[in-house]
Amino acid sequence: MAEFPSKVSTRTSSPTQGADASVSALRPDPGFVRSSLGALMLLQLVLGLLVWALIADTPSHLYPAYGWVMFVAVFLWLVTIVFFIIYLFQLHMKLYMVPWPLVLMIFNVGATVLYITAFITCSASVDQTSLKGSRPYNQRAAASFFACLVMIAYGVSAFFSFQAWRGVGSNAATSQMAGGYA
Repeated sequence: MAEFPSKVSTRTSSPTQGADASVSALRPDPGFVRSSLGALMLLQLVLGLLVWALIADTPSHLYPAYGWVMFVAVFLWLVTIVFFIIYLFQLHMKLYMVPWPLVLMIFNVGATVLYITAFITCSASVDQTSLKGSRPYNQRAAASFFACLVMIAYGVSAFFSFQAWRGVGSNAATSQMAGGYA
């Protein structure tokens, strides 16, 4: 039988060292904001905020169509904030068991479809719900315009996230190390 070696080196760590390491690693990544994914998320946040702020400033509670537009705009704005924070603080690297490119692609495709319906609903309801030239008319028309822009932004994000999911332009090792954004 083989003898157990007389000298064995071991290394131990205390739980406080591990806690300090995870807290110190939770810093924002400035490279993400400069990436195409980060810039598109910021654009979606700004335009989505404009859509729901313009609708919320009109008497939209009288018309059910604007309830749908408000739901889509506010819900997707909040979910985009969550994704932005996850990617900004590189939490997607810590939660490696989640297929983030696939999750982001499904979210962006769903957001595009929802914003298509919100844009059509908002645009079709402008003339029927307010007098041309009045303040509510102008705000609802502007909300329709910004809903179209944010719909395009989510569509572009869906295209880029589809490419990231498929791995176009990189291999698995570089896309994993790059954090999933270009």
